[in-house]
Amino acid sequence: MRFCIDVPNFGRWADPRTFAEFAAEVEAAGWDGLSVWDHILPDDGVPTADPWVLLAAAAAATDRIVLMSMVTPLPRRHPWKVARESVSIDLLSGGRFVLGVGSGALGPELGRFHVTGDLRVRADMLDEGLEVLTGLWTGEPYEFHGDHYDLEQVTFTPAPLQQPRIPVWVAAMWPSRRPVRRAARWDGVVPIFYSVEDDVWSEPTPGLVREITEYAALHRRSEGPFDLAVYGDLAEADEYAAAGATWMRHGWFPEIGFGFDEWKAAMLDGPPR
Repeated sequence: MRFCIDVPNFGRWADPRTFAEFAAEVEAAGWDGLSVWDHILPDDGVPTADPWVLLAAAAAATDRIVLMSMVTPLPRRHPWKVARESVSIDLLSGGRFVLGVGSGALGPELGRFHVTGDLRVRADMLDEGLEVLTGLWTGEPYEFHGDHYDLEQVTFTPAPLQQPRIPVWVAAMWPSRRPVRRAARWDGVVPIFYSVEDDVWSEPTPGLVREITEYAALHRRSEGPFDLAVYGDLAEADEYAAAGATWMRHGWFPEIGFGFDEWKAAMLDGPPR
């Protein structure tokens, strides 16, 4: 089991210098990773940073921890732009980057900028966007002609430091099956426990994680490593590991029940081992 600090790219982390200092503290405290959300407009007037700038700042300030986008809503971004950004972070970090992707949740940053509210369309855009992204990562001549993206032949260099490519983790709302099948084609899954049909959120449990682990295993096309990163109770890390989780995420939000300073002091004690 590995442990990751997971924070938004807005509020107190909107200043890249503050984020870089925080990344160095996370590394010094013994955590294995640092992940940052990808939002453009969480709400009007909320201080917000570009997550790629934050990741670059963290990469320059650290030497060991894995850096992750958690997650980038690919339908809201041009995949060729994400290709450039992700390779740059991979090179700057010395191959310590994981790209987390998703279809994006409804909210101001989709509605205000006229991204389609049709979840199935965004899911199809995600699939095509991943094809474009990984095709451009090869460093070889590449073209793509799909329903949502049309790309004449181009060659993007440099290629990522990590080979055969940068690891890709895909967000999935469980118990929906299609997102987990998509994730199984890549390198990891980041589960959210939410029923779209019932509009009901569930707390993560080792039992639910085991369900996802077993379902993803049925649809894996590769024998390579497959990660499952869950946001759960760190005290239950052993139970989550037994259920198939490989990473546990931990962060602070105003609703968490105690203050930021108290949380940070505990975080600086390091993860459970």
